[in-house]
Amino acid sequence: MDINKAIKELKQHPKFTDNVGMILIHNGVVRNWSRKDKSQVTALEVTPDYDKIEALRQHYLKSEGIFDIKIEAYSGTFQPGDDLLYIIVAGDIRENIKPVLADLLDRVKAEAVTKREIF
Repeated sequence: MDINKAIKELKQHPKFTDNVGMILIHNGVVRNWSRKDKSQVTALEVTPDYDKIEALRQHYLKSEGIFDIKIEAYSGTFQPGDDLLYIIVAGDIRENIKPVLADLLDRVKAEAVTKREIF
């Protein structure tokens, strides 16, 4: 995902300025160590469930103050430093946006993405 392009597209919506005071972005990347025991990771296999991701996106779009949500999840084998997951949440105020991004991210990772570390 090109973050600048995605934000530019959001801003072109005619109702953007009436509804958006904050845009939060998550850019998940491959770490070179395992969360479990800090072992060295050489690659990561990732399989997103795109239907589940879209269902979660639709659910959170209904949250108070949310204008739009964009999610891009990559599938395949990745090296440390590679981008894996982008989430953009645009909405009115931080009290509405921050919890949506946090909750959505946790649910996407827990419910819609499978990963296998390669050591």
